[in-house]
Amino acid sequence: MTDDSRHLRDIEQRLLWLSHWMIHNANHLRPKADGIKVGGHQASSASMVSIMTALYFSALRPEDRVAVKPHAAPVFHAMQYLMGNLPREKMEAFRGYGGVQSYPSRTKDVDDVDFSTGSVGLGVAITSFAALVQDYIRAKPWGGDAPSGRMVALMGDAELDEGNIYEALQEGWKNDLRNCWWVIDYNRQSLDGIVREGLFGRIEKIFDAFGWDVIRVKHGRLQRAAFEEEGGAALRDWIDGCPNAEYSALTYMGGAVWRKRLNDDLGDQGPASALIERRSDAELAELMENLGGNCVGTMAETFASIDHDRPTCILAYTIKGWGTPIAGHKDNHGGLMTKAQMAEWQAHMGVPEGAEWERFATIDDPDRLRAFLDRVPFFARHPRRLSDDRLAVQELAAPTDAEISTQAAFGKILGALARDKGPLAERIVTTSPDVTGTTSLGPWVNRRKLFSRTAQADAFIEHRIPSTAKWEFSPDGQHIELGIAEMNLFLLLGAAGLAHSLWGKRLIPIGTVYDPFVHRGLDALNYACYQDARFIIVGTPSGVTLAPEGGAHQSVGTPLTGMAQDGLAAFEPAFADELAVILGWAFDYLQRDGDGDPDERTWLRDETGGSVYLRLTTQPLEQPGKRSDDGFRQGSIDGAYWLREPGPNCSVVIAYQGAVAAEAIAAAGIAGEHRRDIGVLAVTSADRLAAGWTAAQRARARGNANAQSHVERLLAPLPASCSLVTVLDGHPATLAWLGSVAGHRTIAHGVEHFGQTGTIPDLHRHFGIDRQSLVASISGLTPGRQIR
Repeated sequence: MTDDSRHLRDIEQRLLWLSHWMIHNANHLRPKADGIKVGGHQASSASMVSIMTALYFSALRPEDRVAVKPHAAPVFHAMQYLMGNLPREKMEAFRGYGGVQSYPSRTKDVDDVDFSTGSVGLGVAITSFAALVQDYIRAKPWGGDAPSGRMVALMGDAELDEGNIYEALQEGWKNDLRNCWWVIDYNRQSLDGIVREGLFGRIEKIFDAFGWDVIRVKHGRLQRAAFEEEGGAALRDWIDGCPNAEYSALTYMGGAVWRKRLNDDLGDQGPASALIERRSDAELAELMENLGGNCVGTMAETFASIDHDRPTCILAYTIKGWGTPIAGHKDNHGGLMTKAQMAEWQAHMGVPEGAEWERFATIDDPDRLRAFLDRVPFFARHPRRLSDDRLAVQELAAPTDAEISTQAAFGKILGALARDKGPLAERIVTTSPDVTGTTSLGPWVNRRKLFSRTAQADAFIEHRIPSTAKWEFSPDGQHIELGIAEMNLFLLLGAAGLAHSLWGKRLIPIGTVYDPFVHRGLDALNYACYQDARFIIVGTPSGVTLAPEGGAHQSVGTPLTGMAQDGLAAFEPAFADELAVILGWAFDYLQRDGDGDPDERTWLRDETGGSVYLRLTTQPLEQPGKRSDDGFRQGSIDGAYWLREPGPNCSVVIAYQGAVAAEAIAAAGIAGEHRRDIGVLAVTSADRLAAGWTAAQRARARGNANAQSHVERLLAPLPASCSLVTVLDGHPATLAWLGSVAGHRTIAHGVEHFGQTGTIPDLHRHFGIDRQSLVASISGLTPGRQIR
């Protein structure tokens, strides 16, 4: 055994112990106020420890990025602790307040997490999109010096049940994926049972179909050596033919049971019997558990053998719970070693009492191992988070059309940016799931082209066939074409939105999607926000205002999603000038990285930055004319402004958001003939109004009596008797809470049920979000003169 091999074996055993001790401490030793099991997945960690040791301490370089299998988080934390990058108190507080997280988190953990994982499958798929983003950046004149590494996913075999993995495989094939490894911990056990026989044979065909190399790592060094002995071929055939469930059960029962079973099946074969009898029970158990993925030397050799950039799937056979008393047991996924088992295992591992947290407790020559660790390439640069300068954002001009929709205005604003030669326009990357033209990205794409590492001409242009779309692919293109899978959209936005941190090159990612189908990608959207990726998502067209398309294409709950999603500032402007102001603000907001202290003007944490969601419409609206007052501009960003100031005796305020602006304004005009001082509140972001309001309340509860949010200042002049009538083309709860701000009675209009086909006036009347319905509510449900 070489020195490096000894070091890898020592590290493997140290990580196995430290990860399991951390979990044991959290569950059995640390005081618990509630008595509830803490958990931590000892068995799932054990099956990954050899793979991760070989990968991090032999194969990886600092420019490589890894998405760690969620249930292997304890091994990852133990690795960082061993390297001195994580304090002991964080380890002791595992899964507790202030401790290392249950699953690796870019935003919650202090150690060097590249990609958050937890919602299984997403950490796997994002690595393929990260590889695509890396190629995109390095193809640009400003990105050629960006680091280039492998994007690696460490995954459990049960993650292959997730459909988004196969959607990502297809997208990777279309975009000539490279520099991507997926390493499968094939322990053949999941939470509820054993993986079906022969499953991976079918999955392997899928990888092959999409151009991946597949490497099976089934046998470790001990097994391969045994196969060279007389009788070894029979043993190999037996191992390869043993069903998954049977192999797991025999592993749990140990060496004596292995001996009996092998003798029963192979005992009449002299050389095979001799091979078995030459080994003690302990040696025989070690041999049978020496699968490829549990052999650190075999895994290091496998990684070192990959000398190309083709996407590669490495299937590493492992034992779930390897090296521990619960290895192979069907219930070990959520199981824990008992105190008695841990005490026995501690003695087996040679860890002295009182030295459980010592990083080098079992190492004969700690200085020699430290010297080796100092030479490990991956840890040569710590931390590995990069950064990039903020891009200057110029004022965006709104389209001057007398009548225009917000979706069309968005297309025109981006079209104007496409003509700009500045650094902001250079860093914008757009993407869309097969709806590029119908979400108004056409003008941008026609000027900025589609991205591909190899140029591809537009056949329609070559043959002089008239077309509004110039579908030209080029390395300098700035639009990434995606298929129709919305999960892929948000995974790509998530990867691109981390470019400044992963490659030191800032991108401004903009994705468009039909608004109802935001919900088809919610898991990946939440995942991107949880990682603090920075992007703009444009949901358009939206609501029942998309009248002829029918209910399946008419979004209802997306405004509530915008309010509920952390890390995402949601807007729904009605007019083009609002959109221009908001979009310009968003370009800067994406780049902020402040300390999180709230702005006491709004009580919003704007300095921390985040992503932005724009809910737009195809309904053209008459525009209000040129406006440049600070109240309108700042109000559009803060979430609302008075379109029509209420008078001192105001009895009704109509508050609207988005496409129903014309109906709200018309209703105010009709009601104004009968009611005095009616106000019209233009809400551009219920999300930001609500966030500021709740933050100001928290500040007052902590003793800051002067804390007041933007919406509180807006509604403060209204008489207590004033009623609020709210309306939007979306769920009425989006604005219904406004009455709670100052105690005003509120009548909420919106859409609560699936839509149907029809004209816009038909559907506005059907759902009661038209002017007549608003007037009827004012007349019948608020004090004052009847309106006829």
